[in-house]
Amino acid sequence: MKSPPVMDPEAPPPPGTPPYDDEEEEKEKRGGRKGVPWRMTLSLAYQSIGVVYGDLSTSPLYVYKAAFAEDIQHSESNDEILGVLSFVFWTLTLVPLLKYVCVVLRADDHGEGGTFALYSLLCRHARAALLPPGRTAAGDEDQFLDGAGGGTKKANGNAVTLGGGAAASVRRLLQRHKVLQRVLLVLALVGTCMVIGDGVLTPAISVFSAVSGLELSMEKEHHKYVELPIACIILIFLFALQHYGTHRVGFIFAPVVITWLLCISVIGVYNIIHWEPTVYRALSPYYMYKFLRKTQRGGWMSLGGILLCVTGSEAMFADLGHFNQLSIQIAFTCMVYPALILAYMGQAAYLCKHHNMETDYRIGFYVSVPERIRWPVMAIAILAAVVGSQAVITGTFSMIKQCTSLGCFPRVKIIHTSAKVHGQIYIPEINWILMILCLAVTIGFRNTKHLGNASGLAVITVMLVTTCLMSLVIVLCWHKSIFLAIAFIVFFGTIEALYFSAALIKFREGAWVPIVLALIFILIMCIWHYGTIKKYEFDVQSKVSINWLLGLSPNLGIVRVRGIGLIHTELETGIPAIFSHFVTNLPAFHQVLIFMCIKNVPIPHVRPEERFLVGRIGPKQYRIYRCIVRYGYHDFHKDDIEFEKELVCSVAEFIRSGSSKLNGMPVEFDEEEQHMAVVRSNSIRMLEEEATTVEKTVGPSQASQEIQSPSPSPAPVVVPKKRVRFVLPAASPKPNAGVQEELQELSDAREAGMVFILGHSHVKAKSGSSFLRRFVINFCYDFLRRNSRGPNYAVSIPHASTLEVGMMYYI
Repeated sequence: MKSPPVMDPEAPPPPGTPPYDDEEEEKEKRGGRKGVPWRMTLSLAYQSIGVVYGDLSTSPLYVYKAAFAEDIQHSESNDEILGVLSFVFWTLTLVPLLKYVCVVLRADDHGEGGTFALYSLLCRHARAALLPPGRTAAGDEDQFLDGAGGGTKKANGNAVTLGGGAAASVRRLLQRHKVLQRVLLVLALVGTCMVIGDGVLTPAISVFSAVSGLELSMEKEHHKYVELPIACIILIFLFALQHYGTHRVGFIFAPVVITWLLCISVIGVYNIIHWEPTVYRALSPYYMYKFLRKTQRGGWMSLGGILLCVTGSEAMFADLGHFNQLSIQIAFTCMVYPALILAYMGQAAYLCKHHNMETDYRIGFYVSVPERIRWPVMAIAILAAVVGSQAVITGTFSMIKQCTSLGCFPRVKIIHTSAKVHGQIYIPEINWILMILCLAVTIGFRNTKHLGNASGLAVITVMLVTTCLMSLVIVLCWHKSIFLAIAFIVFFGTIEALYFSAALIKFREGAWVPIVLALIFILIMCIWHYGTIKKYEFDVQSKVSINWLLGLSPNLGIVRVRGIGLIHTELETGIPAIFSHFVTNLPAFHQVLIFMCIKNVPIPHVRPEERFLVGRIGPKQYRIYRCIVRYGYHDFHKDDIEFEKELVCSVAEFIRSGSSKLNGMPVEFDEEEQHMAVVRSNSIRMLEEEATTVEKTVGPSQASQEIQSPSPSPAPVVVPKKRVRFVLPAASPKPNAGVQEELQELSDAREAGMVFILGHSHVKAKSGSSFLRRFVINFCYDFLRRNSRGPNYAVSIPHASTLEVGMMYYI
């Protein structure tokens, strides 16, 4: 007899339920083509201007100043100014407009964007990943593939390969070579760490450039003593406001950025008409060639400043989950792009008539602003810089949360600042670390040149990583020609590599900062990743079978006590070593035992009705279950009370559905465990009522069931007792006697209470390990583990309901 298919606990919900089979419908909703009214799309476009484009819109504050820092000498012909404008125009056109708006935004992971979204998308289609167990796509079933991507699907039980020969060849290449999988993971981590580094550098350069208008209102020897304290005060104020959440001040984001964009557009038009109407000729690519031919090495080095015109472009893709493709595309093409082009053209037009500057510090943005409106413009610029920095900081929080969910970063405290929008989060530890680092680079550099060099390298590195990952997405996920992928990476990769080389050459002039920050964060991620995998491997090797536990019971005289015992484990099968260690030292456990495994799968969201996988361990009369709870990397973890209810209801639904069939799928037993099954709809409701009960003295005959006080004759105590009953759907058939008995026992156990049995592991390197391994495990990983937070579900568990079991792990 053919065995039924086994549900992979690490896979997302199987086909047959949205959003996986209704992929086209979901894409239409995200893209704004159908399902989303035009009014809503325009509203999202309006909101995205404040959230997504704050950083990009403030780039005119420092681009020309960074480009003309010291590498280019001015001449009467204005070739250098027109050449820089030509580079700015074509860079804005090719990178944000052509690459991101037209191509990259289409590579969403069920509506989510960013470096890890691309990585998880590739992992599912290539079936190759090196994320910690339970968070990886490697080796999963066909349900792990989304409808749009292809790879393989099943037809009548047989695997059918989709996609062309190129996709299959690349997939096999990734599956066979672990080195390529490591390169893919390192690429994702490098991109992520550079985004974190950008969260340090962008607030510094944006705010410092915004207050630099003071240099035109006072003498040079005085303004430098005023700019730095004001910039630091604004930065401290910015980071101190983070715990209030974006939603409290978010309503002013879009008006501030729109006002700023209109302001620089009007100033740009004024400068073009008043100073140099023929500046439009710089839009010809010929001026780029002329610029490089004339300036040579100095012009090449100035590209490190020019590339700052695209800083913030990655936010279009990273913040995709909060909006949809069409809204972001409309906002950029109709508002942001024209405003930036007019602003840069206006600055160039002014400089064409005022290119004989006394010092390079007077080439900043404010010199092209008419003097009578300079102060109001500076106030708007400071507000826009704060808004742009706010978006980068919250994006960094989101990136850290993704890394934590996928097991690539130590667990940190995550506070959801909005009850309505789960994407708005605050991480205290990361916030204060970012503030300290941001103040350090601001005070340390004290000028736009070095801050620009540092920020430019971080920005262009993220773009290079996106280009590399996108070339694989084109082949593996979109099943396009491999020549199209090669053309994509050659065209955009060449442009970005040119800017990357210009930014990297300034290593000693500030570009070392993002490299050092990235190395520190990558080191933390790799150590955590390595230790997590080794700890999981120890769990797998040390697990015991249910037969061992059942065979141990007669010898130890194991007693079942009232209540539900909830044992957390990382394993999907077998009994964890923590529990076997516990039961051999204390031979008693609860009348209902649930082994709970929380899995963070590399998809953005798991539908609530698809979250729980439930199965039975051992014979039915032992009342031992296994429940696997799946979360996406953007899912919100509920509080312990609501989580307990959903967990118990899922087990009750599993019992009610019967032990022979669930979800239309026959369920069979092997020697130890039943196959896992998705509990799709928790139609059972659990009602809990408070009732007053007199607790009597426990007699000798009851000693094996409950712990008795040593007092000779304790008085009866009146205590509140919780009554629990399950309410079945009205249309459901009446359950048989066996199901009723099992449900009654579950409700009795719930009335008695639930105890969380958590493992408290001490990790050490096993004997014979090398010095490097001992240093990494005994010192680095152990330090990170001891100073990181516990699992999300365990943070708010009452101490009276928690039982910790200590155990030494030799890995």
